[in-house]
Amino acid sequence: MTKSKVNYVALAACVILLIMCSALSWASDKPDKKTEDQPPVRTEMLVSTQWLADHLNDPKVVVLHVAEKRSDFEHGHIPGARFLAFDDFLLGHVGLMDELPPAEKLKEVFEKLGVSDDTRVVIYTSDWYPMAGRAYFTLDYLGHGDKTSLLNGGINQWDAEKRPISKEPEAAVSSKGTFTLRVHENIRAVLPEVKDTSKDESKRTILVDSRPRKRYTSGHIPGAAHLFWEETVVDPKKPVFLEPAKLRALLNSRGITPGHKLVTYCEVGLQASHNYFVAKYLGYDDSMYDGSYYEWNEVEHLPVVKGESAR
Repeated sequence: MTKSKVNYVALAACVILLIMCSALSWASDKPDKKTEDQPPVRTEMLVSTQWLADHLNDPKVVVLHVAEKRSDFEHGHIPGARFLAFDDFLLGHVGLMDELPPAEKLKEVFEKLGVSDDTRVVIYTSDWYPMAGRAYFTLDYLGHGDKTSLLNGGINQWDAEKRPISKEPEAAVSSKGTFTLRVHENIRAVLPEVKDTSKDESKRTILVDSRPRKRYTSGHIPGAAHLFWEETVVDPKKPVFLEPAKLRALLNSRGITPGHKLVTYCEVGLQASHNYFVAKYLGYDDSMYDGSYYEWNEVEHLPVVKGESAR
């Protein structure tokens, strides 16, 4: 081989090596596709106890203590919180398939609590934790979800951190709120939609059963994935949410992946409201089937699947 040919081969090898190195560098700098495809977390939906402590005296922040009985509120509440009774935002919350009262009634309820269009609402409960999610769903349905948050860990976490607990009577609301209804019917799934989703095996929309595994295996809507709401928190008695990465991994492990719409359900729309919150927090497009399993099974007597299999 002549000297000129040797030089040409060497030059070509150098060029190829440079191209390969550039390609490897570009690949290492490119965001991981799985990460890139994840919708952004809606961090404003969940506030810490420290954030709330820093904003307790903010006139634009209304803290709602959700419970069945006023005695629960009087037993101990976060200072300045206002009492929101179950019956004020639920219609017969045990054994009924449709639990949302008329929007005008709900408007009146929240205005009496001092909620206006520019109010930041923070929700916690001294009762079963999905009730906080249900209150969030209600405000989201009314068009106030972008200004509503849950307190991470609830009052139990607040108390565990030795923050002040008040037993003072609820202070009178100084002025009634001005609340504009912007009803989002699309976040409340209804029976015909759920029937279609159940039959569609393409999984463009994913049904999510939010009940305990025992209830899922004893009978669930055909095609539904299972995600018990308690799995999304560190401890249901002190409900601090799992970190977003762990929540995403949990949903992915059940086949609940980004790019699909979700429809959550449970027995009557309470546990499902919690998972609705989780999915929306993670950036998913979701809705909640308010009629839930009660309507599907007890009222309509539609087919169900027993066991671990979705179908």
